[in-house]
Amino acid sequence: MATALPEILSNLHNAAEAAGRPPPRLLAVSKTQPAEAVAALAAQGQRAFGENYVQEALAKMQALQALGLEWHLIGHLQSNKAEAVASHFDWVQSVDRPKLVAALARHRPAGRAPLNVLIQVNIDDESSKHGCAPQDVNALAEAIGAESTLCLRGLMAIPAPWPEAERRRDAFVRMRALFDSLAARHPQADTLSMGMSGDYAEAIAEGATLVRIGTALFGARPRPA
Repeated sequence: MATALPEILSNLHNAAEAAGRPPPRLLAVSKTQPAEAVAALAAQGQRAFGENYVQEALAKMQALQALGLEWHLIGHLQSNKAEAVASHFDWVQSVDRPKLVAALARHRPAGRAPLNVLIQVNIDDESSKHGCAPQDVNALAEAIGAESTLCLRGLMAIPAPWPEAERRRDAFVRMRALFDSLAARHPQADTLSMGMSGDYAEAIAEGATLVRIGTALFGARPRPA
């Protein structure tokens, strides 16, 4: 179940070395996986986990509270879930509209560190995906930067799964340019989240600092009963 972690880490290191870049952080995408699978991976040293569904994630957080794991929301966030997310997650990678910024900032508990935020960009303008348009990044970044309970950390994208490597790489190149522009205005922005099980090597070559891997770590997701 969770035996692939050393191999994945080695692959990330090798891809980064080949590209002349630092190895990225690994976010283990644990959506639909049971808490036991997360605990098994945590026992091998993985600390950061990504979830798509708030209620599912909250149940795992409760079950695994003693492990002190780092939790990222990577799925679409509805405004009515902002309070729960702001209260329990460490990172939100899917902020794509001003309404979410205000809601997350308002509900982040005063006793917790600022919530780490990535702006999700719909880099290939796909109607089926969430994310802001590239031209809206700066305005969202300013809104996040104005909130003391939030910390702008960078950008996230899920490019279109083009069969041609050149088209996939082009999306990563454009994301890197957006990120460099953002970081010039907001020096604390240090995270470019892009690349998944099928394309992480290409993402790393273009400057990903965090990759999101699920299937290659956990195997195929469990089928609903």
